[in-house]
Amino acid sequence: MLFTVPSATTSSTTIDPAVLTSGDAIVSKKPDLAIVGAGIESQQSTAAAAQSDLASKTAKLVGRIKALGVADKDLGTTGYWVGPVYSSTGQTITAYRASQQLQIKWHNVDTVGKTLDAIVQEGGATNISVSFGLADPKTAQAEARSLAIADARSKAQAMASAAGVKLGQVIRISDLSTASRPPMPLSFGAAAIRQDTQVPVGQMDVQVTVEVDFAIA
Repeated sequence: MLFTVPSATTSSTTIDPAVLTSGDAIVSKKPDLAIVGAGIESQQSTAAAAQSDLASKTAKLVGRIKALGVADKDLGTTGYWVGPVYSSTGQTITAYRASQQLQIKWHNVDTVGKTLDAIVQEGGATNISVSFGLADPKTAQAEARSLAIADARSKAQAMASAAGVKLGQVIRISDLSTASRPPMPLSFGAAAIRQDTQVPVGQMDVQVTVEVDFAIA
């Protein structure tokens, strides 16, 4: 798009011709971080009993997770719930259920399948989910941003040539969007976890769109 940009001075406003373009780029990277969700639950006749039993099961699970070498900073709780279980009519409390959801940051994505086996078979986790990401996404974002700016410059150069003008310096750059598309997250019930669980990692895409204004020389 060829257009004009108002240029303010101390005495007057002039109109400077310019070229406005946008650029896009996608960088694909193998994830280097797995986010593992591990759920544990208990159902007992009283809320106190359910909570106490859950605490024992959680201690066992946390112990197994730490034995895998997970640091304290990479292990946290994302959910905790205690409440009644009602009969089919919805009017009678038949039991109490307690549940807790842990989140683990696992830094070796190629061994995440063995990790799932350990926390289910030996740790007692009943619900498992896995998603993937980048430990430092800024590096991939910077790479995609540079490619997007180069794409914008290439488009602007083509437009300037078609219009019979010369492209000048950059006036303004705007980062319109930065998005990451990780591989599809996976969820497992405990019954689905077998020994030697396979979890393909795949690739994740980091997409950047920029808008660049060039002066016309």
